[in-house]
Amino acid sequence: MIVGQIKEGIVLDHIKAGRGMKLYDVLKLGELDCSVAVIVNAESEKMGKKDIIKISGLIDIDFNILGFVDPGVTVNIIKDSKVVKREKIALPEKITGLLKCKNPRCITTVEQELQHVFKLCDEDNKVYRCIYCETKADLESIE
Repeated sequence: MIVGQIKEGIVLDHIKAGRGMKLYDVLKLGELDCSVAVIVNAESEKMGKKDIIKISGLIDIDFNILGFVDPGVTVNIIKDSKVVKREKIALPEKITGLLKCKNPRCITTVEQELQHVFKLCDEDNKVYRCIYCETKADLESIE
């Protein structure tokens, strides 16, 4: 399968196989008014299989959510059909306003104006916890 080159836009590369559609959903790429290609299970020498997302157009992407869903993703910024910037995404230390605490007793449930804040507690196991009640966050915690 051949997916064409983009002149200006963003390529999210080195996505773990099977996570491309999750990133598509959490980044709300379906709401964009530009072309988006999601390539699933592409052959990769390093990873065996990987997913790739190509977005024709420069948009604002939240790198924290990328790092939470799939640390290790490479963001390539394309201008005039050339990569002008390449950034490897790591786990963010803190995530604010992107995840929602599931604990019904958390202060964020009662105090609606409080932002949901999660901190990285265990980098090896990619564990984030609410700073108010210590509830663990997972992919379903994404608002």
